[in-house]
Amino acid sequence: MTTERREPANTADERTMLEGWLDYHRQTLAWKCEGLTDAQLRTASVEPSELSLMGLVRHMAEVERGWFRKVLVAEDAGPIYYTDEDQDGEFHLSESDTWAEAYATWQSEIDTARLNAARFGLDDLSKGKSRRTGEQFNLRWIYTHMIEEYARHNGHADLVRERLDGATGD
Repeated sequence: MTTERREPANTADERTMLEGWLDYHRQTLAWKCEGLTDAQLRTASVEPSELSLMGLVRHMAEVERGWFRKVLVAEDAGPIYYTDEDQDGEFHLSESDTWAEAYATWQSEIDTARLNAARFGLDDLSKGKSRRTGEQFNLRWIYTHMIEEYARHNGHADLVRERLDGATGD
């Protein structure tokens, strides 16, 4: 599989630009994982950290679910990988965890995110609220937050990938 990263348009309207940047960062994370074995994708960056590329993808599946299902549309969607007992479950990988499953789950959450977001305008408030603060968010804020979340974790992915096989790149 070869990930095609498309640069966002530099003269688009606001929504197209936000969606373009979010997709670009989604594609960047997929690109950082490309061509590696399941064992490499499960390999932690540096001990004692458990941060791995597969863990980052599983984390972003949870983040997509949280913002676009739980908050945006108030869907009662339970966690995918974490539990009350293991709040960082997406990063706790075993030999049975596979890239195929993690990638498919992540892509499914992205597809659902796109469908849910299409029902809202940028200024529309979420139907659900923040678990921590009880606040609602407009779609513009959610898009901006998701771009920030991916950008931060793509920086982590850069470092993990370089450690695994020396590959670098933007």
